Amino acid sequence: MSNEPESLVITASGEDKIGLVEGFTRRIGESGCNIEESRMAVLGGRFALLMRITGSWDALAKLESRLLAVGEELGLSIIQQRTRLTRADKPLIPYTVEVAALDQPGIVNSLANFFARLHINIEALETETYPAPHTGAPMFAVHMTLGIPADAHIATLRGDFLDYCDDQNLDATFEPIRM
Repeated sequence: MSNEPESLVITASGEDKIGLVEGFTRRIGESGCNIEESRMAVLGGRFALLMRITGSWDALAKLESRLLAVGEELGLSIIQQRTRLTRADKPLIPYTVEVAALDQPGIVNSLANFFARLHINIEALETETYPAPHTGAPMFAVHMTLGIPADAHIATLRGDFLDYCDDQNLDATFEPIRM
């Protein structure tokens, strides 16, 4: 048995309305738990949440037992799962990738395929569409955080990635994350 504390990962979604974040986070605090990591967004009028909660064993159990009722009260579909923090087998270097292009289907899948083939994990991904200045053409932007194995040859990887982007007509940057 590991000495690592357990966490509870929660995903929730529902119709967006004022007070969802307050109501949900209040229940977490009332259970004696703490929000360690979270992402929340409104997408197309729907509220979406992903968070990792920590607490003592009994505080997590208390929260778990209340989540179904909290979801019904707030109009949220909730999925919960216990987890433990994992450690990478090898050291990873955090990199950020920014891509912009004319909007077209398949950009995210193509980028994900490029990195998956090289065994590089996408740790975070955000996308958005927007009209291009002056022309109004539909544009697409991707922001990724990658965990690149420390033994990877970064110059070769960067060159291969930028060549790939040139072939796909994607404007991109590939940079280390500086803290």
